[in-house]
Amino acid sequence: MVDIGPATPESTHYPEHGAAAARRVASGDCGLGIVLCGTGQGIMMAANKVRGIRCGVCSDTFSARMIRMHNDANMLALGARVVGEGLALEIVDAFLFAGFEGGRHALRVGMIDALEP
Repeated sequence: MVDIGPATPESTHYPEHGAAAARRVASGDCGLGIVLCGTGQGIMMAANKVRGIRCGVCSDTFSARMIRMHNDANMLALGARVVGEGLALEIVDAFLFAGFEGGRHALRVGMIDALEP
């Protein structure tokens, strides 16, 4: 596990952290990434700007499993102001322990990847 910050509870610029985590995943230094901000939306948007990243924001376990199984997501974004700690841990487990199903989904993931400039 690699924790890239922030190191203090003060307000921070989440796009910097989202991009830094995404670069670690895209380079292969990390197999998967999990990022957090208030809603999960902004940090997810920042992560998805990095080539090779498929990050989804989830607030339930079903969606967390599906973004791995059907979309081969390599990053998960969570909203710290949206889900409580217990649910967040369940969502992380669902994301980490699901695997990509491939098959018909591989074609669609390829289509998503082809949209990158």
